[in-house]
Amino acid sequence: MARIVKPRKQRIPPSTPLQAMLEEYIESLAVKGFTDDTRHVRREHLSLFERWAMERGLTEPVEVTRPVLERYQRYLFHYRKKDGCPLSFASQHSRLSPLRSWFRWMTRQNYLLHNPASEIELPRLPKPLPRVLTASEAEIVLQQPEVGDPVGLRDRAMLEVFYSTGMRRTELVNLKLYDVDRAAGIVTIREGKGRKDRVIPIGERAVAWLDKYLDQARPQLATEPDDMTLFLTVQGEPLGRTTLSYVIRQYVEAAQIGKRGACHLFRHTMATLMLEGGADIRFIQQMLGHARLDTTQIYTHVSVRMLKQIHSATHPAAQLKHGAEGPAEAVQTAVLAQSVPGQPQTVPGQMWPGVPASTAEQLFATLDAESEEEESS
Repeated sequence: MARIVKPRKQRIPPSTPLQAMLEEYIESLAVKGFTDDTRHVRREHLSLFERWAMERGLTEPVEVTRPVLERYQRYLFHYRKKDGCPLSFASQHSRLSPLRSWFRWMTRQNYLLHNPASEIELPRLPKPLPRVLTASEAEIVLQQPEVGDPVGLRDRAMLEVFYSTGMRRTELVNLKLYDVDRAAGIVTIREGKGRKDRVIPIGERAVAWLDKYLDQARPQLATEPDDMTLFLTVQGEPLGRTTLSYVIRQYVEAAQIGKRGACHLFRHTMATLMLEGGADIRFIQQMLGHARLDTTQIYTHVSVRMLKQIHSATHPAAQLKHGAEGPAEAVQTAVLAQSVPGQPQTVPGQMWPGVPASTAEQLFATLDAESEEEESS
C-alpha cells in the first residue's frame, strides 16, 4: 500500500508589517544555515508574540516599545495553560529570548532606530537537581514495552538506543537505516545540533534489540515508498518529536519508579552512569555532541575506536555479557591501548596532559539547558 502524502500547508501572505518582518527574519536564518528545527521553533515563539500584539492593535515594528515588551512578559507570567498550570520559567524564557534576537536583527537592518528588547531582563531559570535514573530504574523502564507486537518491539529498540547512546530526540527520529553500522557497533548522527555530524558507539545489547526490530517489526510497519527512516509509526511514517516524547513518557510513568521524564531523561542518565563508571568528561562530551564545555579549553580529537572502548567499559548496558575486568581497570586498559610511544601517558580523569579536566557541573549544566529547550519546543 502506497504511503499517503499529506499536502503541505500553504502559508498565508503577511497582512501586517510585523508579520512581514517575521517572515524576512526567518528567511535570514535559513540563509545563515540555521536548521529547519531551529527556524520552526523561532517562528512558533515569535508568532505567539505577533498574534498577541495584533490583538492589541500593534502591527508596526515601531509600535513595539520596551513597555509593550514588559507587558507581554507579564502576560506570559500570568498565562495559564488548559490544565490551569502556569508556564514554567523555562518556557517563559524560551518565548522571550527569540524576541531579543528578532528586534536586534530589525535594528541592524535599519528597520528600527532603537532596539526595544535590548534591556529586557529574562526570567531567572531555576537549577533543580538533575532528573536521572539509576541503572536498576532504567532496566525497569526498558522492560515496560510489550515486545510481542511490532509497536512494542519498536519502542523497546528506541529505549535501548536512547539509553545506550544518549542521542537527542531529534537525532533519533532522523536516523536512517544506513546510519547504524550494526556490525561495527557505531551510529552516524547526521547534522545534529549545529549541523554537526558525529560518529558514536552503540552497545551490543541495543544492537541486539535493533536487529530484532529490523527483522520482525519494521517490515510490518514500512510502506512503499520506503524513505529508509529507522523508526516508523503504524502508518509507516517517520515518528514526530512530540509523539516520541509522549511514547517514552508513558513508559517512564508505567514503570512506577517515582520519577518523571521522557527522551532527555535517558540522555542525562547515560552521561551520569558513564561518569560514575569512570569515563572522562571529554568522552561523554563526544558522545553527547557538545561543542565544548569551556570555550577557553582546547580539546584533542577523540577517536571513535577509543570512544567505543570507553563506552563498553563504563556503560552498564553496553555489552550483552560483562567480562571479569571492573570498570576502572577497563577504562585504564582502553586508555593504555591508545597510548602513543614517546608521548606522555594519560590516565582517567586527566586524559590529555596539560589540559585541565572539565567539571561535571559544566556538563550537566549544558544538559539541563538542552532539556529546557526540548521541553519548550
